Amino acid sequence: MQNNINTVALTKGYQWLLAGLVWLLCSSTAWANGDQLLGVWLSPDDKATIEIYQQDGKYSGRIVALKEPLYPADDESGLGGQPKVDRNNPDESLRDRPVIGLNLLRNFVYKGESKGVHQWHKGKIYDPGNGKDYKCTIKLNADGTLDLRGYIGISLFGRTQTWRPKP
Repeated sequence: MQNNINTVALTKGYQWLLAGLVWLLCSSTAWANGDQLLGVWLSPDDKATIEIYQQDGKYSGRIVALKEPLYPADDESGLGGQPKVDRNNPDESLRDRPVIGLNLLRNFVYKGESKGVHQWHKGKIYDPGNGKDYKCTIKLNADGTLDLRGYIGISLFGRTQTWRPKP
């Protein structure tokens, strides 16, 4: 009789262990899918190289290289030949910060996968060309490219850029 009780207790213990392992595997798979965003990406026309990283459970991205890192010699503001800076930022104290190293993407959260497309939302994208922040969503396409949709208000009124992974 004692042997049967030990067997039942041992079986229940294995059931709990198995359930815990299944839960852990499922939850870590969800995070792993979100991590598909991590890496180095090229903007359209390869104008910028962006590194997407994770910090505190959210995804962000910074510019790590520019196709043309210096202002052209005939720059109207007299910065010809100098490294590009965030000169259009509405905060004057930030206008001298270099564009290389600038956080372009901030605070994205992995939303999940739907119909084979992975999505991140609740983030913002910064446009150093005009100094403005926009709400943004990111979709990872089946071909490995990213669609970034920046918008004001609702995403219907926005613009989409496609980035590709850096080879």
